[in-house]
Formats: sequence, C-alpha cells, structure tokens
Amino acid sequence: MKTPPISIEALLVLDAIEYRGSYAAAAEQLNKVPSALSYIVQKLEEQLNVTLFQRQGRRAVLTPAGKHLLVEGRKVLQAINALSKQTQTIANGWEPKIRIACDSIIDITPTFTGIQRFLAEHKNIEIDVQEEVMNGTWEALIDDRVDLVIGAPSPVPNQKGIRAIKTGALDTVLVISKSHQLSHRLSRGNQPIQPHELTEYRGVIVHDTAKHEIPWSVNMFVDSQHFFVSSIAHKIAAIVAGIGFGYLPKCLVHPYIEAGKLVVIELAEQPVPQDLFMAWKITNKGKGLNRLTAILLNP
Repeated sequence: MKTPPISIEALLVLDAIEYRGSYAAAAEQLNKVPSALSYIVQKLEEQLNVTLFQRQGRRAVLTPAGKHLLVEGRKVLQAINALSKQTQTIANGWEPKIRIACDSIIDITPTFTGIQRFLAEHKNIEIDVQEEVMNGTWEALIDDRVDLVIGAPSPVPNQKGIRAIKTGALDTVLVISKSHQLSHRLSRGNQPIQPHELTEYRGVIVHDTAKHEIPWSVNMFVDSQHFFVSSIAHKIAAIVAGIGFGYLPKCLVHPYIEAGKLVVIELAEQPVPQDLFMAWKITNKGKGLNRLTAILLNP
C-alpha cells in the first residue's frame, strides 16, 4: 500500500499554524523550531501540488485548498483521538459502545435520565438507542443486535443465557377521541360495554417489529377493523385524530385525557397489567453494561 502524503504530523502542524496564526507561534505550541514546520508544510505542498498557506502581513492564512484540507483533517484527528480513548477503554474492560432497545410502550424519560447519569461518568462510551415493539424487543437481544432491552413485555423467552429483571407492570387504558362517534355514544352513559360491541369500529394497532419470530398481538379485538402504525407516538396521534380506538399506557395518555382530547372506554372486563422487563445476555461481561444497568435499576 502506497504511503499517503498527508500524515498525522502534517495535520497537527496545519492545525497549530491556523490556530496560532504564525509558524513561530505554532512551533512554540508544538515544541519544534519554525524551520521544521516550514519543511513539513513545504513537503506536503509539493506532494499535493497545491499551496496551503499565503502570507498576509505577519500572519499565515490558509488558501481555499488549505481550508478544505484542515476542516477534513480535523475530523481525522478527532477520530484518531476517539480511537485512542476507545482502545484504552476496552483494555480496561469497558466496552466502547452499548446498544439499547427500548420498547415503544414505555415512557422513555426515566431511561434517558439514567443514561445521562451514566454518560456523565463515562464520556468515552457511545450509546445507541433504538425503538422496538413487543416480540421485536426480545428478538433484537436474541440476535445480538443490542446489548440491553428495556421495557420488554412478558413472557420472557425460553432462551438460555438471558438475565431478565422485572422493572414494573404496564397499566393500559382503552381510549377513543372525543370527536369519534363512539365517544358520543359513551357520553350517554352506556358504560361499561362488552368487547363485542367494539367490532363495528376500527382499532389502532402498533406493529410488532419482530422479523423472524411470530409477531405478538396484545389487546387486539380480532373481529374489528384495524389501522396499523409503527410506534406508540403514531398510535396516540391516530387515536386523537379520531381514526379509531386502542389501548395506551396510562402514564403516556393521562395528559390527553386531562385535556379532554381522549375519552376512556370502560370495558366490562379490564385487561390484566403486563409485566415489563430489563434484560441482557449473561455472557456480556462489560463493565459499562454492568454500571448502566445498576443505574437504571436504582434511579
């Protein structure tokens, strides 16, 4: 492989000259003599066949080509610096990145609060959070696409090597938009109602994000028409818009009920609260994951 003309040393020299404004000041910063910097810049200009600096009085000012090289070069320097820190982190048993799947059904705010606490302690660890739904949350962990799942619904898969801790139970409430025709019927005091009475209306359902496993269908009225969305946020918006009815977490839907945008449908038979879990694979021995889960489990 041919040695590239642009070296890390050359980028550091360009950065120092541009920052300090002169070869002499840059040489002092880099603990070199000015002639050494002049030689590095001159050699780089010859190899690239471009002019990188031009004189403006006593200042060395970058040409357009020099500005482009420095802007992109600083990205390289930042990447090298990050790589060095990540390498040291790994050597000490701390993983450079933790991938998390949060089920769409949960209130994400407490999770982000915990992650912020973790990042304040470990600035060099990167966090990647993605949204999944129902069985898709477990599938992401089983397929090693994530290291940690939060808010995964019961039941826990019968797969060995998964450590699952119950973090709470999800209380849901069946709601409809205040503008929906069903809401007008409920306002006349015809509650509670039987599930079969909802079959003439459209139910709003969030797609299970599972790609390989059989998707789960929770709180779905089989004989009603369905309107599918990809997230809880979309489900709330669809129900508020009057498209249909659906179950939503009490913690997320309470403001809409208080504001009068949504109306609660009281069923004769109420759904049982669903257990939610935080889980990871036992084989994952990373110190970062261990510390993050400790923070999230003890807010």
